[in-house]
Amino acid sequence: MAPGRRVERVAALIRREISELLINGIRDERVHQGMVSITNVEVSGDLQHCKIFVSVLADDEARREVMDGLQAASGYLRGELGRRLQMRRAPEVVFQLDRGLEKGTSVLHLLGELEREREVKGSDDAESSDFND
Repeated sequence: MAPGRRVERVAALIRREISELLINGIRDERVHQGMVSITNVEVSGDLQHCKIFVSVLADDEARREVMDGLQAASGYLRGELGRRLQMRRAPEVVFQLDRGLEKGTSVLHLLGELEREREVKGSDDAESSDFND
């Protein structure tokens, strides 16, 4: 059970350090075209591979640019992680786009539309019952 806790602890540290580096460390303008949020970090059991899930609030073109910028900066980020976390071997960093927030927003929008339709239909039913009386 101890290795699992260590992997979780390293994932949390990587998430914190990458967040800091996204704000202050990466100078690539492509990365700063949209609002980038780290949603999850998965680290392999041997701590050699790290998958970082990011959500980017921007249009499709800017999203592609941000992902290209993050992939280009992955070598720099790997070196910084190794230095900051004082690991013998820094994990290989791979970024993956997470569309969960995007899907959640669209579901909330659809639910709002359904609620408005119900309200309109409910008021129409109330008006028609007034005419029938």
